[in-house]
Amino acid sequence: MRRFFAKNLLFVITVNLLVKPAWIFLIDRTVQNKVGHSSYGIYQALVNLGIVFQILLDFGINNFNSTSLAEDPKQINKLFPAMLSARVVLSGLYFVIVTGIALLLGYRGWQISLLLGILLIQSTNSVLQFIRSNVNGLHLFKADGFLSVIDRFLMILICGALFFLPATKDHFKIEWFIAAQIAAYAIAVLIGIVILKRFTKVKIRFSFHVARVFSIVKQSLPYALLIFLMSIYTRVDMMLVERLCGAQGSEQAGIYAASYRLLDVGNMFGLLFASMLLPVFKRMLSNGSDVLPIVQLSLNALLPISLLVSVIGVFFGSDIMHFLYSHATDADVTVFTWLMLAFPAFSISNVYSTLLTSNGNLKLLNSIAFIGVVLNLALNFWLIPTHHSLGAAITAFTTQTLLALLFLLFAHRQTKLPFHPKRTLAFVAYLLLIIAAAYGCKMLTIMWLWQLLLLFATGLLLLLVFRFLSIKAAMQLFGEG
Repeated sequence: MRRFFAKNLLFVITVNLLVKPAWIFLIDRTVQNKVGHSSYGIYQALVNLGIVFQILLDFGINNFNSTSLAEDPKQINKLFPAMLSARVVLSGLYFVIVTGIALLLGYRGWQISLLLGILLIQSTNSVLQFIRSNVNGLHLFKADGFLSVIDRFLMILICGALFFLPATKDHFKIEWFIAAQIAAYAIAVLIGIVILKRFTKVKIRFSFHVARVFSIVKQSLPYALLIFLMSIYTRVDMMLVERLCGAQGSEQAGIYAASYRLLDVGNMFGLLFASMLLPVFKRMLSNGSDVLPIVQLSLNALLPISLLVSVIGVFFGSDIMHFLYSHATDADVTVFTWLMLAFPAFSISNVYSTLLTSNGNLKLLNSIAFIGVVLNLALNFWLIPTHHSLGAAITAFTTQTLLALLFLLFAHRQTKLPFHPKRTLAFVAYLLLIIAAAYGCKMLTIMWLWQLLLLFATGLLLLLVFRFLSIKAAMQLFGEG
């Protein structure tokens, strides 16, 4: 199982490395530079409003579906039509409720028209994620890896054309960005259906069997509550910045979005791990297999890199932000630094919260997530009015760090995983050496980019020194037999 997981993970990471950074840095960043902090800030605030309530589109169906198929792949013909039908009903509910909440929050006119487009994006994406949950649950990880990037690849093509065509390159609007995403997700859904039909005999049809849909939703409610709570403490900050900063709201939201984009890049791979770990953990726990090797493999891959990236964010934040954004300020740099400090916590949470989910500890997970919501909202309402986007960044760091520790502690307790103090000390020693290396690199009289590359190379070398990455083990893992 470990070799199977590693080989498929390598493929998924490779295709995502080829596409998603290009999307984020060449397309999404360029859109913000073209339309400005203000317009992009409003757009991102509305996107995050949609994400917070995206549970209305899902109700935990994806997690339930993925874990159910991992246990018994033959269930797909029974589950797929009912779940697909449920999504149609939930999409209508999603539009009505989120639009109503937006009106209560004071959004009007042009902002509501943007929101409707964003909600259509989210609804179409939810169908794509549902298709992926079927592919993922069947352990077709390479197909899932392809589907995880096809939407971004299509958006690169569409937006890239808009950036370079003479008729559109100098007049780019945020509305065009929304339209491009709608088109890309619609095409991706069609491709996903073709792939699902290729590997299964499932019939793409609707089945409005109320009792069955209600039964599925009822079984999914614990997952739904967990996703909703997690959405609040990870995504509500952007909307709160835009709403609580008065006249500076849209500008401050744009500043926060510029920094959070880079955190999203780093966390992208942690989320890929989590999506693959969920069915793998579920099947292994069901079979009574030892999950410790997979946990260690995941932590060794995620945590050292996240520590390295965080140190880079602290020491090279100013250089990076001024390089990426034409109007970056010291405020942008400070926000970026605090957000990157939260990156290791995201990595830890991605592994251990997924392990708890697979182990069925949903009541515990919801309790921890509720603590995260209370802490996050309390700190945001306290800090944002006075510290603006910086207050949200400090809140994100504080919330994610506390929750990561709780997920780690309870995952070890619930699954009886042993603690290894030597591995913990190894991570601490790695961090201290990286910090020392960063100081040394900054003292060199060479261009900052060369300093950064030297630090990154040092970090990768130390991965081998501390045996977080073993070339011999990797050859054995990916070898035959």
